[in-house]
Amino acid sequence: MRHEVILAPIPRLRAYSGPAILSYGFRPFFLFGAIYSGLALLIWLPMFFGSIELPIALAPRDWHVHEMLYGYLPAVMTGFLLTAIPNWTGRMPLQGGPLLVLVTFWLAGRLAVCFSALIGPDLAAVIDVSFLVLVAAVCAREILTGRNWRNLPVLAVLTVFIMGNAAFHAEYILTGTVDFGIRIGIAAALILVMLIGGRIIPSFTRNWLVRENPGRLPVAFARFDILVLAASAIALVFWIWSPEALLTGSALLTVAALHTTRLARWAGDRTYKDRLVLVLHVAYAFVPLGFLLLAAAAFGFVAQSAGIHAWTAGAIGMMTLAVMTRASLGHTGRVLVASAFTQTIYAAAFTAAIMRICAALEPRWSLILSIVAGLAWTAAFWLFAIEYGPILCTGRRKSPA
Repeated sequence: MRHEVILAPIPRLRAYSGPAILSYGFRPFFLFGAIYSGLALLIWLPMFFGSIELPIALAPRDWHVHEMLYGYLPAVMTGFLLTAIPNWTGRMPLQGGPLLVLVTFWLAGRLAVCFSALIGPDLAAVIDVSFLVLVAAVCAREILTGRNWRNLPVLAVLTVFIMGNAAFHAEYILTGTVDFGIRIGIAAALILVMLIGGRIIPSFTRNWLVRENPGRLPVAFARFDILVLAASAIALVFWIWSPEALLTGSALLTVAALHTTRLARWAGDRTYKDRLVLVLHVAYAFVPLGFLLLAAAAFGFVAQSAGIHAWTAGAIGMMTLAVMTRASLGHTGRVLVASAFTQTIYAAAFTAAIMRICAALEPRWSLILSIVAGLAWTAAFWLFAIEYGPILCTGRRKSPA
């Protein structure tokens, strides 16, 4: 199977003369998603300490969770999907006005949630959820029209993600607390990491090793990968329904071992010299770590927060930055090399993930470690905006010889 084309630049584009940032889906959504991710974290820290108040209906902790899970992440997901789907289907990418409509809906969702105490949580929920519904409709049209049946699972994951966001709002409106909506969203995002990561990581690794470091190569997608994905889905259903059950802990522990084996099959230990490839392996390593920590939490050894942040800050946070940097370089005609600045982005994201996990594991240092994690997270995404913003806002270079 030709997985290597998933993020390859498309030579066919409609005639377009508008702003460069609206010429391709990854441009606005990667840039605005990164800026907002850092901003939301920076706002949440003083909210957590009670230093500032915003007209948000949600509690500070719930707003933080929602805007990380259903705010910044959908922006990056949309940028990726609007870039990858044309490769999958052979159809033209979304540009100009239609792309601006999607960006506007995303921004409207962020403002609606921020001012939900003024406009009401019901209206805020409708505005917020409508963005993901619109994205799913666009993706469904492209995949179904292009008869690209092998990528239907992406639509299924998007549907679950929409259900999670809707459940999040419904839980708050009906009960004033949020529980299932958080876990559904995390599970859907994690499955997307497993699906997409399982395609691009071995592909990019193979391409680089064949060219630069011949020898042991990643194992191609096989029945084992299908088994891992199926077992992961089952374990995540258990976790969504009853995260502290012993059966859930056993399932999570089993899947942690399966993902560790899956990652080892991709020859990531041979990619140290190419940081654009290495960071993908590092990001995916947080997937089995999260399963392991949540298994330990189910058995009563650690707090649930440790595993949750291994998935969210680690697997999801680092994977989004890894994909954003690589796609931004490749689709704008730049050389696929991680500069020192880009490596600093990766280091900041890694620091944020490790510090946040440690904050959950060591309550005595939780406060200071959480602050360090938050500042490192903001640094990672704002450094991305500083380094890649000019690239995303200017035209594509001719491919280097």
